[in-house]
Amino acid sequence: MKTIKIFVTIFFTLLGLNSSFAQEVDLTKGDLSVLKGETSINFEFTYEKMSVGDFNKEADYIKKRIEELNTKEPGTGDKWAVEWEEQKKNYFGDKFMLGFFKTYVAKYDNSAKYTLIFNTRALEPGYQVGVSKRNAGVDGTVTLVETAKRDKKIAVLFVERAPETKWRGAAFDAKSRIGDAYYMNGQKVGKFIEKNIK
Repeated sequence: MKTIKIFVTIFFTLLGLNSSFAQEVDLTKGDLSVLKGETSINFEFTYEKMSVGDFNKEADYIKKRIEELNTKEPGTGDKWAVEWEEQKKNYFGDKFMLGFFKTYVAKYDNSAKYTLIFNTRALEPGYQVGVSKRNAGVDGTVTLVETAKRDKKIAVLFVERAPETKWRGAAFDAKSRIGDAYYMNGQKVGKFIEKNIK
């Protein structure tokens, strides 16, 4: 009897997680049908008015982090700031696309007819200290535009971070945790678009 109760609990937990997964991407404007039949797509990643952790402004987060690291070891904060910008420029977007193309059948091409612009609105770096952890998470918007006519928004998606109840393994460095969050968001967006253009 106890075993049955355990299986029932696990079943409803997984059911809840699947439901929340489906609700983490919402179409807030427009129509995705223009992507039907397209075999390639372009991406752009922006960080306009992004909050980070408990900081409403990214600049405040960067300043605090530089001070903390430089206090521990001079120069490490300045080095971190450079790496942070490099990760925004290359790593985070690459991880998003890696997840996206796992669930969406197309290829990346910067000359594709359509571009998806992912703007990060809020970024939670998370932490991992011993057995205590907080998952990294990313909230953002995906705007679909014509690559040659970016002033017109064809569709807008809102992307919400995964619930904190999801255990995604250990990652002691922020880069890996955040990269994982972008990868998961990429998967969610790819799956949502694939489903909604049919």
